[in-house]
Amino acid sequence: MDLMSLTAISPVDGRYRKTTEALAVHFSEFGLIQYRVLVEIEYFIALCELPLPSLQNFDRKLYPSLRKIYQEFAVTDALQIKEIEKVTNHDVKAVEYFIKKKFDALQIEQYKEFIHFGLTSQDINNTAIPLSLKNAFEKIIVPVFEQFIEKLEKLAETWAEIPMLAHTHGQPASPTRLGKEMEVFLYRLVNQFTTLSGVPFAAKFGGAVGNFNAHKVAYPAINWQEFGNHFVNETLKLQRSQLTTQIENYDFLAAFCDNFKRINTILIDFSRDIWAYISMGYFKQKINENEVGSSAMPHKVNPIDFENAEGNLGFANAIFEHFSAKLPISRLQRDLTDSTVLRNIGVPLAHSLISVKSLLKGLDKLLINEAKISQDLEDNWAVVAEALQTILRRENYPNPYETLKALTRNNEKVTQESIQNFINALEISELVKFELRQITPYNYTGI
Repeated sequence: MDLMSLTAISPVDGRYRKTTEALAVHFSEFGLIQYRVLVEIEYFIALCELPLPSLQNFDRKLYPSLRKIYQEFAVTDALQIKEIEKVTNHDVKAVEYFIKKKFDALQIEQYKEFIHFGLTSQDINNTAIPLSLKNAFEKIIVPVFEQFIEKLEKLAETWAEIPMLAHTHGQPASPTRLGKEMEVFLYRLVNQFTTLSGVPFAAKFGGAVGNFNAHKVAYPAINWQEFGNHFVNETLKLQRSQLTTQIENYDFLAAFCDNFKRINTILIDFSRDIWAYISMGYFKQKINENEVGSSAMPHKVNPIDFENAEGNLGFANAIFEHFSAKLPISRLQRDLTDSTVLRNIGVPLAHSLISVKSLLKGLDKLLINEAKISQDLEDNWAVVAEALQTILRRENYPNPYETLKALTRNNEKVTQESIQNFINALEISELVKFELRQITPYNYTGI
């Protein structure tokens, strides 16, 4: 079958194509090839700017024409490179030959042996891939996550004063506020994004085994270490790893994956909590009369957006886990396992993107059910026992914890009336009794 959304093996390029298609320009085979062309062209220009002795007479006015090779890179160009690859059986070498043909067309063929000069394929891959990751993350992933954080901020503010029964170990616990519970997730996410923003996008650039062997033997007077640092750090806006083998060390990429995994784990926690609140009736969902919740049960409106998010977040984390465990390990100066794994670098980002967009969709459907939230508080007056026994401790009342334990754990329902009767029977001052009577499940919500 011809490849289309309905025939794609992966749902990322099939069912969820509309959600993830913005990532294709960065993580598809086309995208990887284009980034490789970009690095090769910018490297050649950097050699001219050095200037490399053999390139000092190169016409700088041709820079825009060179940059157009990657700026206007089209599918037809990528297909040409794939045809060359059928002959070379090497993807990066095919890019080099493609650019050489472009030099022929520009009538600068005398300079084309300085394309890919002194480099190994990993100098291209280990700059192209982190550059694609950096651009996709900053341009596509971050804005969607910021949208989610902004949504969470608004909900936390809107629900700030709504008291709600907490549940610890699945049992009624001291009341909290709905807005504060949203702020917990907001706080965690912001902290982890702050940490993630400090992880550099590292790149390897140093020749066949990381030592600039070919560069130094050809031009020993040039400070190639300084050149490499400037090219990677300033031109490509990445961070050059100073000591490597033939490949990038991937330690920072592993840190990126581990950090992103923590963010996704927080979102899994959030998804499950909202799912539980819907199950408890604290939230209803907006009804679309044309949608079907169940093929058999007409009444159902399922929390599918939160379930979808949870499933995709788990899948993303499984891949992030493999990246962080596998990529920093390579036999001696390199093996090929990192190359085949890195072709999937966009997959966990795609599933994460699907998840956050699903969460945003789900949050837009939520309708708070204050009546149900309030009823649960009314049905659980026992939760003020903590407050009562703490004040009685302050007053040096004998055995306050045990006294409240006897009241609340005798298999009889604790009500406002039974609490009031308990307070009235206490041998304490009227002033303290008045203080105790003011405490309710609705106002015992802490700071």
